Amino acid sequence: MLRVGRGLRPLGSGRGAPASARLSAGAEMPKKAGATNRGKSQSKEPERPLPSLGPVAVDPKGCVTIAIHAKPGSKQNAVTDLTAEAVSVAIAAPPSEGEANAELCRYLSKVLELRKSDVVLDKGGKSREKVVKLLASTTPEEILEKLEKQVEQK
Repeated sequence: MLRVGRGLRPLGSGRGAPASARLSAGAEMPKKAGATNRGKSQSKEPERPLPSLGPVAVDPKGCVTIAIHAKPGSKQNAVTDLTAEAVSVAIAAPPSEGEANAELCRYLSKVLELRKSDVVLDKGGKSREKVVKLLASTTPEEILEKLEKQVEQK
């Protein structure tokens, strides 16, 4: 059965809550004895980001990532430019149904001399701005060196 005539009241301001139980604005709940900050960083040292080498970086899990600017529908696969923001890669596949993404991973695995399964598209499945993750154990310096060689060969 519904009761009519009772409106909504703020919590703790009704008949059932004593005045001492109501919290003033800005007051915090008391902590339990032995409570810990679970999930929060215990160190006082601020987290410093891992060093970045332009478009090649290392993610927090230790995988090398490459920022890619894709140019699908080109005549041939090529690393066309290497800037501070991204590696420009021309891809000889149309940008439909993931064909260009698959070709990008295939081409990068060949250029970087890695297995195809070690080169994975991390972000940007439907964008020209992509992030490719390398699952193989390699250094950002090695990757950047191989990419620079490809730009020079162009």
